[in-house]
Amino acid sequence: MSSIRIVRPRALLLASASLASLVAADMPAALAQQAREPLPPVEVSPAQSRKQAKPAGRDAQSPRSATARRPAAASAAAKPAVPAAAAQTPLNTNVVAESASRLGLTVQETPATVEVISAKTMQEQGYHTVSEVAQGAVGVTSGDNPAEPAAFSMRGFTNSQINMLYNGIKIGPQNMTSRITDTANLAAVEFLKGPASLMSGEGAAGGAINLVTKQPHTGPIRNEADFFWDSLNSFGVHYGSGGSTNVQGLDYRFDISRSSLNGFADDTNTKMLDISGQLNYRISDSLKIWGAIEYREDRGKAYWGAPLVPIAFSGSHATSGIVSGNYVSNYNGTNLGAVTIDDRTFNTNYNVLDNRNVAQELWLRGGFELKLAPDLTLKSQAYGYGAERTWFNNEVEAFNSVSNLVNRERFYVAHSQRLVGNITDLIWDTNIAGFDNRLVTTLSSSYLDFVRPGAANFPGDAVSLVDPARGYYGLLTIQQQTARIDNEALSFEDRLKLTRSFALVGGLRVEHIGLDRNWTDVNGLVKAGFPFTKDWVPTTGRIGYTWDAVPGLTFFSQYATGADVSANNIFLLGPAQPLDLTTARTYETGVKHLFWDNRAEWSFSAYDILRKNVYAAAGGQTLNVAGRQESKGVELAAAVRPIEPLRLWGNIAYVDARYADYNFVGGSFSGNTPPNVPRIVANAGASYRFFTPWPVELGITGRHVGDRYNTDANVVTLKAYTIADVYAFVDIPKTVFNAVDQARLTFRVRNIADKRYAIWGDPFYPDQILLGAPRTYELSAAFKW
Repeated sequence: MSSIRIVRPRALLLASASLASLVAADMPAALAQQAREPLPPVEVSPAQSRKQAKPAGRDAQSPRSATARRPAAASAAAKPAVPAAAAQTPLNTNVVAESASRLGLTVQETPATVEVISAKTMQEQGYHTVSEVAQGAVGVTSGDNPAEPAAFSMRGFTNSQINMLYNGIKIGPQNMTSRITDTANLAAVEFLKGPASLMSGEGAAGGAINLVTKQPHTGPIRNEADFFWDSLNSFGVHYGSGGSTNVQGLDYRFDISRSSLNGFADDTNTKMLDISGQLNYRISDSLKIWGAIEYREDRGKAYWGAPLVPIAFSGSHATSGIVSGNYVSNYNGTNLGAVTIDDRTFNTNYNVLDNRNVAQELWLRGGFELKLAPDLTLKSQAYGYGAERTWFNNEVEAFNSVSNLVNRERFYVAHSQRLVGNITDLIWDTNIAGFDNRLVTTLSSSYLDFVRPGAANFPGDAVSLVDPARGYYGLLTIQQQTARIDNEALSFEDRLKLTRSFALVGGLRVEHIGLDRNWTDVNGLVKAGFPFTKDWVPTTGRIGYTWDAVPGLTFFSQYATGADVSANNIFLLGPAQPLDLTTARTYETGVKHLFWDNRAEWSFSAYDILRKNVYAAAGGQTLNVAGRQESKGVELAAAVRPIEPLRLWGNIAYVDARYADYNFVGGSFSGNTPPNVPRIVANAGASYRFFTPWPVELGITGRHVGDRYNTDANVVTLKAYTIADVYAFVDIPKTVFNAVDQARLTFRVRNIADKRYAIWGDPFYPDQILLGAPRTYELSAAFKW
């Protein structure tokens, strides 16, 4: 068993008091009084996606070998809300990020790098899926990999090293449980960078991404509807409504969205449906109850990438600027030599004709908020989640330099997942030695049952590189794996204001994870080593400070820890694999600055992350001891409105991520970079608004992603790329549509230069590369009334 302790449990609760007493001993009474600037009181009010602040002055094994794709645990209850919302600041730091703290802290007040992308920004930038949102975030990359519908890279970490949360609740390793998700029903997407196990438990060595649904508000009913269509014949529609009902104290929110997204490759399409609703009922000034339900489904025909091909074979059809390197096929063992992407395969889909990716998900959530006393609030949330997922595809496209054909191999897997849990918070506002203090004690528990029927045979064939005869899946035999996970966690988080401008923020989480796994073959016989059980008790946490040097200027530093499964994701661990947890820690410091009458904002952070006891996939098939993973980097983001019509924004992130002590029989990958980790990622944009009778705004956004590798061997490079989008929208005056308060039409061109580039490389299928979309045109309309 591997655990990590940053401080003894009692120490975290008492350190604040000890330090405060020492300071108070020499502090004049007047200064001590000035230090008393508490957090806003916890109000029992309708649950919102976040409280607004006052304005500031894939698995670690090959999918064929034993895999599945998705764990348990949870973290987060509904947050209290301040009724009046502040205007969004340029970098949106005046909102409370549920995934970053349970103390009700805004992004500005949190001693960590947190980014919140709002629904407003998602609509303005035309982000239709969460993957697109991630590509606009600081230092985050994403690829719409059908094996991992939400594959992310952040601060040098990917796959199950990043927790994916839904309203603060974790349902499993993101490379197994996450699905392509429409943004229409979301209020925000939160990115918490670096080890974050304090908030979301095992699996957050690289951070966490939280999807926050739109929730009720108190006030007049507001409705919204929007629509888009693009040149690939994709479309999406959404309707939402929310506000106060005729029943005193009863507020609601309802959203429904439907979309059909066509890919640029032949016969690729994803259809999505999302229906969500929530009721909040204020029974009294001190008690509120709430309930929420959401149903989501997606049905797709998938594209699994373009095969790496020898330049010598492609001849005049060889491309440059997409990939480079020399490669020996991991699948068939033939030497391809120098490789390229053949331009005749840009739109080719090698998947079988009867392929399908399907998922249905149902959420039920409910709870209460009760003010026990003026300084004591109890919140509790119970939840249930169910999912059915199926992959039925050809997933391998490996060029064979002997036959000059593309070898293919089928893969099938399904998931039946059930998760129930509860999260309860006790929030205590008090003072210690004269200093205001907020302590949140959280008790969470969950039980997860995961059943995974999977292929026991892997039919294969070979097709031509150009115009392949795609055929059908063929023979399928099935075996079954199961995983049952019990999870209990007790955590404490505290904020102590030592002066008006200086605060200590810390937390500690003690967690128990119990795993029970089994695996039966095609005849129903239990495989060797199964069933087995395993327990872990990781202790993780965070300690840091914030210092408001002047109003709007906040310096911060933190030390935080995380833990995750070292050799695979927790759903797929086998008895012969390493069963310890990794440990991860980060040192981070930075500054956040809001100034110029809230018209300008910038942030900077520098970090050093170390993850120990790492096991990684070698060439996509074999687990090797990678020893340590080191990640050091800086991030800078800024946004400004120098004059009313003009907005400018940009961000850049640099990361040096490397393996150390990565030695194995036959070689060493020490010093190599993990897959899909670019050294440089940058985004920039500008827009100008013309205040004509029909206001028009023109904008441009650009994105640069540096070189990356598709495997730990670092022999094939996904070349750096730069792409740009342009857009124009017009706001139609209310006089044209009297019943509509706001109406906007938008025209957008994505990838205006029609750049061909590699967006992602699946290290478990290293013979093929996922390509980015070519130039597309889009029309959209949005209405509010």
